[in-house]
Amino acid sequence: MTFMNPVCHITFDAHDPYAIAEFWSALTGYKVSKEDAPGDDEVLIESDQPGVPGLLFIRVPESKSVKNRIHLDIQPPNGTRDAEVERLAELGAKIISDQRNAEGLGWVVMADPEGNEFCVERSAMERGLV
Repeated sequence: MTFMNPVCHITFDAHDPYAIAEFWSALTGYKVSKEDAPGDDEVLIESDQPGVPGLLFIRVPESKSVKNRIHLDIQPPNGTRDAEVERLAELGAKIISDQRNAEGLGWVVMADPEGNEFCVERSAMERGLV
């Protein structure tokens, strides 16, 4: 029997769905749906890999007001955690809490341009997994 991931999309509220989708597209490498355009109320980005949930950004009128109850942990597919933190900062992310330590362990809590938090962990290379 083949396992089918029951999670279809992970959905984010957004003021500007297309702009925030472009940020997450640059972060993940997922592609913005060809059906979506600037000004749309819903924008989807998807992985080329089957069974991987897409990220869906939906326009809402209210701003984020409290800490996320759920967030994504990002593990860079190549390079290092620190290089990924720098790259994401250049894309408009902000460091919220730096949990890195002198031994090279830890993570960095960041927020996307609309304030949605996520963590950047050490890469698979840094963990000795590749």
